Amino acid sequence: MKMFALVDCNNFYASCERVFRPDLIGKPIVVLSNNDGCVIARSNEAKALGIPMGAPAFMYEDFFKEHNVYVFSANFELYGDMSNRVMNILSEYSPDIEIYSIDEAFLKFEGFERFNLKEYALEIKSKVFKWTGIPISIGIAPTKVLAKVANQIAKKFPEETNGVHIVDSEQKRIKALKWLSVEDVWGIGYQYSKKLKSKGVEKAYHFTQLNDDMIKKEMKIVGLRIKKELEGQSVLDLEPPAIKKSISTTRSFETNYTELHQLIERISTFTSVAAEKLRSQNSLCKSMIVFIQTNRHREDLLQYSKSIEITLPVPTNSTIELAKYAVEGLKKIFKEGCAYKKAGVILYDFVCPNCVQSNLFENINTKHNALMKTIDEINAKLGKQKIRLASQDLDRIWKMRQEKLSPCYTTRLSDIITIKV
Repeated sequence: MKMFALVDCNNFYASCERVFRPDLIGKPIVVLSNNDGCVIARSNEAKALGIPMGAPAFMYEDFFKEHNVYVFSANFELYGDMSNRVMNILSEYSPDIEIYSIDEAFLKFEGFERFNLKEYALEIKSKVFKWTGIPISIGIAPTKVLAKVANQIAKKFPEETNGVHIVDSEQKRIKALKWLSVEDVWGIGYQYSKKLKSKGVEKAYHFTQLNDDMIKKEMKIVGLRIKKELEGQSVLDLEPPAIKKSISTTRSFETNYTELHQLIERISTFTSVAAEKLRSQNSLCKSMIVFIQTNRHREDLLQYSKSIEITLPVPTNSTIELAKYAVEGLKKIFKEGCAYKKAGVILYDFVCPNCVQSNLFENINTKHNALMKTIDEINAKLGKQKIRLASQDLDRIWKMRQEKLSPCYTTRLSDIITIKV
C-alpha cells in the first residue's frame, strides 16, 4: 500500500534562530520581512501573545519591549542552508521526495509494507532534530491531502501524538475530517471556504459529503481532486522540481528616493538578481515588468504608482540586456516630484534556449552567454554580486535595513559560532 508523509518544520524561521541561541527556547520570537517591515514568522510563544502575522514592526515596537519579544531580521541565507540540511536527511529515508517549500516536504512510502511507519517517522523526527536542531512534525496518510491533515493534527496535539500522526484507517480518516475546519483544508483557501460556509459546510467532512458535480461546477477539477484525496483516493502524486514561470525581485527602500539615478541603481540590482535566478534554471525571458510606487502610508506626500510591461525583441537571460531594457522602462514611468518607497522587476514568459524564435532584425549576442557563465561562477566562489554592472552600487548589494540580523553561522567562516571553554 502506498502512503505519503508530509514533513513540516515547526515555526521554521524561529527554530533556526534558536538552534544557535538555545537561551531563547521557550521565549517569544518574531522574524521580520525585508527592511524589518512586518512580522513574517512567529514562535508559539509569540502567537500566544496575540501577535498577528503581518504585524507592522513599528506599530508593535512598544509591545515587543513590554513582553520581552526577541526580534530578528530575516536571515534567508541561514534559513536556506538549514532547510537544505533537513531535506538532505529526509531524502535518506525515501527515494521519492517532493520539496514543497523551504520548510515542508512530501515523502512517498511505496513498498514499505514491512515497516512500522510510526516508529520509522519517529526515527526521522529524532535524527532531524539531533543533526540540525530543527523540530519537525510528520503526518502520514494514503493521500497527499490527508497527509497534510494528519500533519496538522500532529502539530496541534504534540503531546498526544509525539509529533507524528498516521491516518491509516477509515475511523481515523472520518475523525480527522470532522475535526478539521474547511478553511484549513489544503487547496481550498479563503474565498472558496467563504462560499462553502454559506452553504453550511463547516468541516472537511461536510465537504466530502457534497455532490461531485456541484464541487466541479464551483471549484473546477481542482476541487474535485481535493474531495477524492480527502476520501482516501490518491489522485495527486509527487511533483518534480518546478520550473518557475516568473521571477520577481522587489524591495521596499530604507528611505524615500526622489532622484532617477537612485531608482536606476535599484532597478539594475533587482534585474541582476532576477537574471541570475533565470540562468540557474536555464531559461530565457521574453517579457518583463518594471514598477515603482510611493509610500502609501504617507498620505502627506504625493501618491503615485506605475508599472510598465516590456516585450523583449529577442529572448535573453543576459543581465546586461535585461538591465538595459529595465532601465529604459523605468525612465518611461518615472515621475518627478515623487518620493518612491518601493520598486521591483518581474521576469516572465520563459522559453528554453533551444526553443528560441529568430528575429529578422535582432540577433542574440552569443558573447553574453560565456560572459554570464563566467560571472556566475566567480560570484558563486567569491560571494553573491562580487561582479556587478557599473550602474549598480559598488558598496552594497542590498540597501536593506536589517538592524536585527543574526550571524550566518553555517555559511560564512567569519560568522562561525565561537565556543568558550
